[in-house]
Amino acid sequence: MYNYGMEIFKTLNYNPNLSLALGFFDGVHLGHKTVIESAVNYARKNGNKSAVITFAEHPCCILKGIQPEYILTKTEREKTIEALGVDYLYELDFMSISNLTADEYLKDVLVKYFSPKSISTGWNHCFGCKKSGNVKFLQENQEKYNYKYFELPPKMLDNEIISSTCIRNYLAKGEIEHVNKMLGRKFEISGEVIKGQQIGRTIGFRTANIKYPTELVELPHGVYAVETNFGKGIANYGCRPTVNGVGTLIEVHILNFNQDIYGKNLSIKFQKMLRPEKKFSSLEELKNQIAKDIQQIQYQN
Repeated sequence: MYNYGMEIFKTLNYNPNLSLALGFFDGVHLGHKTVIESAVNYARKNGNKSAVITFAEHPCCILKGIQPEYILTKTEREKTIEALGVDYLYELDFMSISNLTADEYLKDVLVKYFSPKSISTGWNHCFGCKKSGNVKFLQENQEKYNYKYFELPPKMLDNEIISSTCIRNYLAKGEIEHVNKMLGRKFEISGEVIKGQQIGRTIGFRTANIKYPTELVELPHGVYAVETNFGKGIANYGCRPTVNGVGTLIEVHILNFNQDIYGKNLSIKFQKMLRPEKKFSSLEELKNQIAKDIQQIQYQN
């Protein structure tokens, strides 16, 4: 479990006088950021602590019986939320509270355990059994439970509301630049460097390989301009048809880098998709195309 300055809890505990941000926050995009920062800023201004109240798994796992494709791994979500200055993160079990009415959730969970000084949500936030609670409900109960409520309006990009659903759709189409604008940062994955077929080094383009997180939205198979914690490069995500690869893998050629980093963590930030993955007639043809891909990102930079 990732944990630096922010404390992470998996169950409820008595922790009063908090400024709360409510939501699932998959992706922690620009809209989510305004909600979380609202709670953090109110806490700092008033001398109390802030907390994000969310769930370990997406509610649709329980409500619809489907496994969603995420934008962030759980660890990356924790890191991104912590970077916004949050003091506490509660990743609750949705099943344990899914049958509570809106009034029960507010009174017996939020008020009972946190005695909130403030509550911040997005404009379309719903909660409680059958989505019986909403922003109007939270607004109407401010005086009764002595908290300040903040409803944050949607963030827009090119006349489109920024949402996790939109971002998932853009990721699935490989529209990385649009994704990055909605996130307010580069789409990123990380993992331990593993051994591949080691064919890249035989054609002069050594690669560092990691597995693509299975819980995330799958990117289109293709070649991407990336930044890593070891330098800039190009990444191929796919099944490597030219060399009859088995299974999917991310292979990153890091420019001007020739160190052995097996077993180390590789962080990959995606800048844009350069082209779809393609099966070439020979390794020589593949080698020539990789050289062209590198020239393309060097020219752009």
